[in-house]
Amino acid sequence: MAHTPHTHAFTSLLPTVREGLVLASRRNFLKASFAGLAGLTLPALLKHQAEGATPTRKGKAVILLWMAGGPSHLDTWDPKPSRPPENRGPFAVIQTRLPGVQICEHLPLQAARLDRFTLIRSVDARGSNHEPNKVMQTGHREAAPRVNPRGHLYPAIGSVIAKYRGANHPSMPPYAAFMRSRSHLAWGGYLGKRYDPFIVNTAARLPVYDLVGKDTGKISEPALFQMPVDLTAERIQDRQSLLRAFDRQRRHLENSGAPEVMDRYHQQAIELLTGRRLQDALDLTREPQRVRERYGAHLWCQQALLARRLIEAGVAFVTLDLSYHTASGTWDTHGDNIPPYGGISRGLKPLLPLFDHLLTTLVDDLQQRGKLEDVLVIAMGEFGRTPRIGTQGSTDGRDHWPYVLSMCLAGGGLRHGQVIGSTEKDGGQIATRPVHPADLAATIYRHMGVPLDTEYVDTTGRPIPVVYGGNPIEELF
Repeated sequence: MAHTPHTHAFTSLLPTVREGLVLASRRNFLKASFAGLAGLTLPALLKHQAEGATPTRKGKAVILLWMAGGPSHLDTWDPKPSRPPENRGPFAVIQTRLPGVQICEHLPLQAARLDRFTLIRSVDARGSNHEPNKVMQTGHREAAPRVNPRGHLYPAIGSVIAKYRGANHPSMPPYAAFMRSRSHLAWGGYLGKRYDPFIVNTAARLPVYDLVGKDTGKISEPALFQMPVDLTAERIQDRQSLLRAFDRQRRHLENSGAPEVMDRYHQQAIELLTGRRLQDALDLTREPQRVRERYGAHLWCQQALLARRLIEAGVAFVTLDLSYHTASGTWDTHGDNIPPYGGISRGLKPLLPLFDHLLTTLVDDLQQRGKLEDVLVIAMGEFGRTPRIGTQGSTDGRDHWPYVLSMCLAGGGLRHGQVIGSTEKDGGQIATRPVHPADLAATIYRHMGVPLDTEYVDTTGRPIPVVYGGNPIEELF
């Protein structure tokens, strides 16, 4: 899986330029020490996390299953079986564990466990779009780069958690993501690049799929941890010892505690590179074979298992970019005549049993491991799809429909076994209980212990609330 380069907080150090150990410059000591880190923003990241993080209960976390492209609500969680075919679509429905609640026939595993899930059928996604995907991942309706020149600067919910709450373990990144395309994720924005997600693709061995979901048989290499041949962990530790010696001399002269603090951040950075906690979390061979077989060999399922391992190791927020192609997203089912998107029958239908297995396996596994009360699992995309099928000259495609989307949640110690909100009889508009992106953000922040009155500042110094006009979804608490 290709990695998309991007700027980061170590750009000024030119970390990919090998200069060796040059005694003339402290800057070059740092460059040597952090060779091989690629996009990781370590000492500054750790420092700013410590400054901004709010003490909270350890272990709370979020896993976001991002269905990039916008899954059809009518063909998943909000079917309309009594409607004409051009509205209801090609799928039948199935009864669920909740009396009177039906969902798509291709989600039987979730149907059997729906008492452990919440479906929200009335999410107002107006303003949301993709390439880039922002509104639903930030909770801000203004985070729409296609219409707002500053839309890309609104930080991801995961980035806010990284700054104001931090990781559950000091040597782990707080916000991590499996990325198929940079445009599929929200980033640090106004908070700074140090709060961008740690891109797990650079550090994990994963099967490589092509743009239409075919397994190529290749396995990606964890390039992040591949240091230059002549730069071993021992040499890095030696250089760190030398750096500490200089710091001790400076502390003696300055009589200040700041260098001591920075020494701790640098040591945490070295631990992340040369230590084993992150690398062990990303090593699926350490997982029992029966668990690996339960998840399965598919790329998305491997990512789900790694997400669970990352959460257990101390990451606070993990996003899975559930997509194959790098354009708008695999769930963007415009029609069979518009490859590589596909339509509802040939595009969406193959995804649903896979997603059903992934979602229920992850939730079952978290419950069996005693983690489901702490870990909130969310599955959603950018928007829903048009009530009428056959858009853009296709036989069974659906176009973008930001007026309503469906999403599902599980875990997090919240109240589940319910359906929140409803749509009109054709699924085109919200009928009852609108839920807004800011409400979702407020719900996540309450779960994670981030104060809802938290503010950050934009580039002009103007304060911006992390929850803009929203409230936690009261039915969940």
